[in-house]
Amino acid sequence: MSERIIFFADGRASAPTVPARLEAASGHIADRLARPLHDLRISVTDRCNFRCVYCMPKEVFDKDYAFLPHSSLLSFEEITRIARLFVAHGVEKIRLTGGEPLLRKDIEKLVAMLSELRTPSGQPLDLALTTNGSLLARKAQALKDAGLRRVNVSLDALDDATFRRMNNVDFAVRDVLGGIEAAQRAGLGPIKVNMVVKGGMNDQEIVPMARHFRHTPHILRFIEYMDVGASNGWDLKEVIPSAEVVRRIDREMALVPAAPNYSGETAARWRYRDGGGEIGVVSSVTQAFCADCTRARLSTEGKLFTCLFAGAGHDLRALLRGGRDDAEISSAIAHLWRARADRYSETRTANTAGIGPRAPKVEMSYIGG
Repeated sequence: MSERIIFFADGRASAPTVPARLEAASGHIADRLARPLHDLRISVTDRCNFRCVYCMPKEVFDKDYAFLPHSSLLSFEEITRIARLFVAHGVEKIRLTGGEPLLRKDIEKLVAMLSELRTPSGQPLDLALTTNGSLLARKAQALKDAGLRRVNVSLDALDDATFRRMNNVDFAVRDVLGGIEAAQRAGLGPIKVNMVVKGGMNDQEIVPMARHFRHTPHILRFIEYMDVGASNGWDLKEVIPSAEVVRRIDREMALVPAAPNYSGETAARWRYRDGGGEIGVVSSVTQAFCADCTRARLSTEGKLFTCLFAGAGHDLRALLRGGRDDAEISSAIAHLWRARADRYSETRTANTAGIGPRAPKVEMSYIGG
């Protein structure tokens, strides 16, 4: 069989323009909708050991799928260099993603390098990592020792049969739960447990998941099944609205709304009335939060994406490996962010030319969630 690779990962990006007039970073920059640059999500690998149906379905990402060669990936030094420039523009939070980031060899070395960065005011970064939990038990302490502060763990069901169908590689729930326990012991908290809810597949697990993580230090977050990429066969009919998630839980365990922790927080917060902790709901399909989006995304091979639903990125790696200095790359980043006007989720249903649900979008496994 011939190798296949989704076109979003094959170089569909041009090197960004370096402005003729260079500028020093001021620690704050805003896009065309007055949204500051505050968060950077960095994908460190396009590979994953799961084949989750909503992200890397096995029928697409099979044994013949051509992942990126190692030479195409940004090195740890390149990632740290770019991250330093973003921090100078106001980034305070960095999250490492994938693919499955713990598959990247010596990932704790990158964590240690990033943990040395400081904001313009001298504060350490909020450095976190999202993982499927499969390798977390063996990596948690090393990550903490290297300077990681928090982890988000993906877990789509407590029922073992349902979870194995979701990850599609026959991986057991108990091993992910073991990873969560190891991360808690290492001090990588508060841990956020992310459940993607797909109607007809795992929505029956909403209440059992809530019940399990209630009265624990962990924060369970329910994420609407999103139309990221082109490989997951997304259908609006399979989206369970966050309002329905809240209704199902509240019917058995009373909830009250809670204020956001900060402007631009993706999850709406709800607390258990009896003080048993909180849940979050991420409603990017039914209740868009584009107006407060402060996130930039860096792909595994150095493409900058200004929206999770973008169709193409901007090739910062070309600038890195083309001999451009920090001032030039920093000015290019500033130019790109100032030109940003992305608001895909707000315009999804309008089907505006080039933005509607049939427009090509980058795969989540390539850009990171």
